[in-house]
Amino acid sequence: MQACMSSLFISSLNPAEGLGVASLSVIYGALILSSVFSPPIIIKNLGSKWTIVASMGCYVTATIVPTSVILGFGAAPLWSAKCTYLTISANLEAGKNRKRSQDLVNQYFGVFFLMFQSSAVWGNLLSALILGQDSNMAEITQEYLQFCGAAGSCEYAGTATGNSTRPTQSLVNTLLGCYIGFGVLAMVLVAVFLDNIDGDVARMYRKNREPVGSVILATFKHLKDKRQLLLIPLTVYSGLEQGFLSGDYNKYYVTCALGISFVGYTMICFGTTNSLCSLAYGKLSQYSGRFALFCLAAGLNFACIIALLYWRPDPDQLPMFFVFPGLWAMADAVWQTQINGKLREAAFSNYRLWESTGFVITYAYSNFLCVNVKLYILIGVLLVSMGLYAWVEYEEHKNSAVVAQNKNVTIEEDKEDKELTT
Repeated sequence: MQACMSSLFISSLNPAEGLGVASLSVIYGALILSSVFSPPIIIKNLGSKWTIVASMGCYVTATIVPTSVILGFGAAPLWSAKCTYLTISANLEAGKNRKRSQDLVNQYFGVFFLMFQSSAVWGNLLSALILGQDSNMAEITQEYLQFCGAAGSCEYAGTATGNSTRPTQSLVNTLLGCYIGFGVLAMVLVAVFLDNIDGDVARMYRKNREPVGSVILATFKHLKDKRQLLLIPLTVYSGLEQGFLSGDYNKYYVTCALGISFVGYTMICFGTTNSLCSLAYGKLSQYSGRFALFCLAAGLNFACIIALLYWRPDPDQLPMFFVFPGLWAMADAVWQTQINGKLREAAFSNYRLWESTGFVITYAYSNFLCVNVKLYILIGVLLVSMGLYAWVEYEEHKNSAVVAQNKNVTIEEDKEDKELTT
């Protein structure tokens, strides 16, 4: 709920002159720098548990002192530590119960994203109920509706559309107080109840410190892997598609046609669907494989993008405002669970770096490009990303086939040696 409420507070409540999306650009710009420098150093010194606690403090501080940079620098260690903690936990359980490690990692990430995406439900419900009490709601006329959606966004020169009037300061303070309260509660729960599973490793590292430069360069060592390079566009696309939904869809479709108070309700639909699908995909992947799920996600995103190019938002079509976030969530759940579950601990910083690049790009051009242009960019990046991902899957299948063939040859040679011996 902490991340959900901070994103809404920064973007939807600060629409004037693009201040909201500009602040989000700063957040993810700082996250890029943080992904390079801070996660490996902080996690190795503090361990996963206390890195999570300290990074949560950055989220709370960034609300009390409205500085996007603080939040951005705290986000990278938080996500890297979370991914590391989940992976270590899954591997420990796999070793105890003699289960396949990768299957348990996928399930752990599925359960995590079930809980994480559900924060969109509770956080947006809370914000919708609080902001819905605002008495300064402007009436949205038919004349105004022509500027909504992909077709009319350029005619309005990128300015705020629809009922994007900032709520009263008392309501904003109430929402801000709820955010701070949940942030502090989360820090206390993690500090008290979470096991410090890699605390011994952190203590050993503090006694035998590596040079800081070598720790930082570990983030870039993964770029030597051809597969890592081929997956960069897909990781960037993950940031692009999330940024479009949270920024442009909310602004030019929901806020424009229904008003800012409805943003919370449509994102509840997104969070509910995403959380349930995350849990389902975490278990389904061991039967269907990754490639089938990635194809499903690509197909859903592609269909939504094409539909958004031609749909003209209208308050009389209320269910449609919820259909798009629901379908988008089904695709996003694949990108989140499967890409994260496929990585090793040392690659999480790299993943956050490139995903944050996608966010920065989306928010950076948000106030300068028409919505239809942004949708065409999404289509292009999606097609290129899936093509390169298919190449990675083909290379892995070819390599596994070679390994299996060599193994069979070795077995046959052993049989022949035994026959000759007898």
